[in-house]
Amino acid sequence: MNSDKRIRLLTLTGMLTALTTVATIVIQIPSVATKGYINLGDTIVNISAWILGGLYGGFAGGVGSALADIIIGYAVYAPATLVIKFFMAFCCFNVYNACSKKFSSLTARIISVAASELIMITGYSIFAGFMYGSVQSALLSIPDNAAQGIMGAVFAVVLYECILKRVPAIKHK
Repeated sequence: MNSDKRIRLLTLTGMLTALTTVATIVIQIPSVATKGYINLGDTIVNISAWILGGLYGGFAGGVGSALADIIIGYAVYAPATLVIKFFMAFCCFNVYNACSKKFSSLTARIISVAASELIMITGYSIFAGFMYGSVQSALLSIPDNAAQGIMGAVFAVVLYECILKRVPAIKHK
């Protein structure tokens, strides 16, 4: 990769990392079950995967989301968030690439965000189970995480399909 492309990739990664942090912080709906919050960060995590690929998108999603947890006082979640959001983006990118060979862009994006959000729901449920020491805590976290997942998936697909894929400067993976 030449230096211009590398600079562009690193710049875009930094911007999407910051945007993930902001999207996670700006709208917070407190969650009683998880003692966390529902937010729009997943929207940018998934979009980052489609724009940057699995590794750089994973970095933007993981680091951006973990930074938001630290900034707003949920630092205990930051390590889990870093890992979960990284794997969400990594999965989203790879599932999209596999599905885009067989399905339309819209269908491939829907399938990829569904897989991505299942990782988020499962990851945070497992984390809640360990953090609070009970299977009940893990199960109680599922509805709130599912609500966040649905919201993030819908916004990601709509934003990308209606707006972002029409921007000529973005390389579509």
